[in-house]
Amino acid sequence: MVRAKKFLGQHFLRDDNIARKIAGYLNPAYPLVLEVGPGTGALSRHLLHDDRFETWFMEVDREAATYLRSAFPDIRERLIEADFLKYDLAAFPPEKAIGSRPNEELPAAQGPRFSIIGNFPYNISSQILFRVLAFRDRIPETIGMFQKELADRITAPPGSKTYGILSVLIQSFFETDYLFTVGEQVFSPPPKVKSAVIRLRRNGVTSLGCDETLFFRVVKTAFNQRRKTLRNALKPLPGSHLLQETPSLVPLLELRAERLTIDDFIRITRTLQQFIS
Repeated sequence: MVRAKKFLGQHFLRDDNIARKIAGYLNPAYPLVLEVGPGTGALSRHLLHDDRFETWFMEVDREAATYLRSAFPDIRERLIEADFLKYDLAAFPPEKAIGSRPNEELPAAQGPRFSIIGNFPYNISSQILFRVLAFRDRIPETIGMFQKELADRITAPPGSKTYGILSVLIQSFFETDYLFTVGEQVFSPPPKVKSAVIRLRRNGVTSLGCDETLFFRVVKTAFNQRRKTLRNALKPLPGSHLLQETPSLVPLLELRAERLTIDDFIRITRTLQQFIS
């Protein structure tokens, strides 16, 4: 068996019914799939022989990779030993991919769309989401196991106490679904917190209509001091004092970040963009 390594944030799923349930949420409209961190293969066994999908598996733990090759011989040609956070997703799937089925709607240079699935290590799950954001035009769907607290933040609506940076950034480009909660005892070793499975599905937004780098900065700055109103929280941004000269924005500046919708943040970014350009 594979030893769970704390520094890799490993908690191996050992409930086959839950694994089957997670795999069942995949949309066959996107036949190319990447499982991140297969570990001992709880999900892999349900994905490997599903003819609707061409699934690849990415594992950074050498011990787990060795186990997977032994337990699932058919996985060998599609097992990538790499760190998902460092792997060049622009080159996925590898050139040696057998039977790859690119989406004909996308230009060849952009590469095929692929879904991501996994029981994600909790210590890097936020970083995984930021990579999904970076490759959002190639990743139409992500289904994964997260720490419940993070899952709540990702799916939280405006006005909620858990609504924050990830809520805004992810929901700007993805529809989010909280699928179900998972208890501690279905993992080995059991984590100290509950988990949850969520699904991200790419929405129709191709552009926010503003400088996206500035948008990300506005959102992060606003929530970094979430107890303050926007008028005070945004002070570190150049030109923020000029926002008060836009009458339609004055009511927003009196609110805290958690009360603003994505469209509100876009409006602030557009106005700020005019002042600093």
